[in-house]
Amino acid sequence: MKNVKIKIDNIEVIVPENTTILEAAKKVNINIPHLCYHPDQQVKANCRLCVVEVACSKKLTAACSFYVFEGMEVHTNTRKVRDMQKGILELILANHDQNCLKCLRNGNCELQALCQRFNISKTNLEEAVDALPLDNTNPSLVRDSAKCVKCNRCVEVCQKVQEVHVLTHSHRSVHYNIAPAYEAPLEETFCVFCGQCSAVCPVGAIVEKDDTAKVWDAIYDPGMHVIVQVAPAVRVALGDAFNLPNGTIVTGKMVAALRRLGFDRIFDTNFTADLTIMEEGTELIRRVMNGGTLPMITSCSPGWINFIEGRYDHLLDHLSTCKSPQQMFGALSKSYYAEKMGLDPKKIFTVSVMPCTAKKYEAQRPEMVTNGVREVDAVLTTRELARMIQSAGIDFVGLEEDQFDNPFGIGTGAGAIFGATGGVMEAALRTVYEIMTGKGLPSLDFTEVRGLQGIKEAAVKINDLEIKIAVAHGLGNAKVLLKQIERGESPYTFIEVMACPGGCIGGGGQPIPSTMQVKGQRLASIYRIDQDLPLRKSHKNPDVAKLYEEYLGEPLGHKSHELLHTHYRSRGMKYNFSELMKSAGGK
Repeated sequence: MKNVKIKIDNIEVIVPENTTILEAAKKVNINIPHLCYHPDQQVKANCRLCVVEVACSKKLTAACSFYVFEGMEVHTNTRKVRDMQKGILELILANHDQNCLKCLRNGNCELQALCQRFNISKTNLEEAVDALPLDNTNPSLVRDSAKCVKCNRCVEVCQKVQEVHVLTHSHRSVHYNIAPAYEAPLEETFCVFCGQCSAVCPVGAIVEKDDTAKVWDAIYDPGMHVIVQVAPAVRVALGDAFNLPNGTIVTGKMVAALRRLGFDRIFDTNFTADLTIMEEGTELIRRVMNGGTLPMITSCSPGWINFIEGRYDHLLDHLSTCKSPQQMFGALSKSYYAEKMGLDPKKIFTVSVMPCTAKKYEAQRPEMVTNGVREVDAVLTTRELARMIQSAGIDFVGLEEDQFDNPFGIGTGAGAIFGATGGVMEAALRTVYEIMTGKGLPSLDFTEVRGLQGIKEAAVKINDLEIKIAVAHGLGNAKVLLKQIERGESPYTFIEVMACPGGCIGGGGQPIPSTMQVKGQRLASIYRIDQDLPLRKSHKNPDVAKLYEEYLGEPLGHKSHELLHTHYRSRGMKYNFSELMKSAGGK
């Protein structure tokens, strides 16, 4: 690739010729303002906030879409540029709900930051905020069109990454809007509630449903025993919210903060991740040995479950019957734990801290009930936990480290890597291989399924069987593997699917920004946790073994099937969009 020499604000920089002005400016630490641009998405050039002056042009140029050329001279901070950028900001504000104090993105909003940069506190233009209804009837996401800046980031991630095609463009001119088809609420669409739209939204137009008040009420109720479990991906992302370097491992500080918030017991979801491997691994072995439905597909990602139930319900038999680690923990908290502690399950309030907005939906599913009570009472995203810590005035960075409580406090490295794409597969292979062969894998680091490639494939020889496996993250990639199964062309025995790009480390509830670069840093930390733990195989977790001995009996036994497994069903819709399209004259 040919390099070119250019000047930006009289600073010389040499970059490849396929570099945009915006990217080139970053090389010399010049931050050109932008709103629709996202480093992981296609260039849109529709907000025009990134306009700059190019010496040879009479018009202002969008820096996000204009490529550099030899000898180019760019000016990013002239009066003409600043006046235009301020004018664009005022136009956006005139059509934006500016009640920032009520917004969950207050303090972490790209529009707010731009207004602070240009010293704009209020637009001088007549305000005309879209009077559209708030969509907050589902358990996972709140969509507020009055805050939408029409950047189209959410549309791209919904259509081109996840390929769910729920969010789209609506109307024209001053009525232009982003909405589901027929402006239906999300719960009446095939939305999978993955929250990737909220992760790329620059403002508060799409946010997680906030359940912090519900959790505070439970903590303050003296009659409730409030326990909390924390997913593996939270401990490598929570520090982002407190300005620690991306991917910092904050396990001990996180536990200490939860203790100070007032939770009665703090447990590790890694424990039930290990339990999931015991159940799922045994299920895989039985399917392979007894001619069961193959390929078997993992079932621990609720966004993925929503997707296959809505779009590929004829393939539901391929899913593992295992509940997710979150729900396994919830079931045990209202059964085994209640009995062990001598507590009424109705007096136990079980909270999950998850990287995922779809976990909120999963916890409300009608099947997720044990002993007549809901297994998980509230789900907090990583972002919500950060807000609770901040509102309690806790100096997170200065906390001394604490440890998880028993009996669900021990997790292995296999449980930890559940937070990464490929982690469930790698953890399962460590156990399945050893159970079937009587010896461990030649290497516990099964690198073939690691990394951020969309679909990863590998094969492992177990006795006389060659087990072919595949890993997909992001629902668009999952569709590729589902199409193979539909055509009868799938060569795989076992498939892992995670709804979110990167897996749980890139979940829709993780701190923002959550770019691919940030996900890579979190991914590295997940594997560092695995390397540093003394136990790295799920079947070697002594507390899991004790649980089977004292309570469950054996994997896939009667008790474990009753508590740890579930069934899946086609997602019923209130109306049929394809029929509506036909009646409206669509094709």
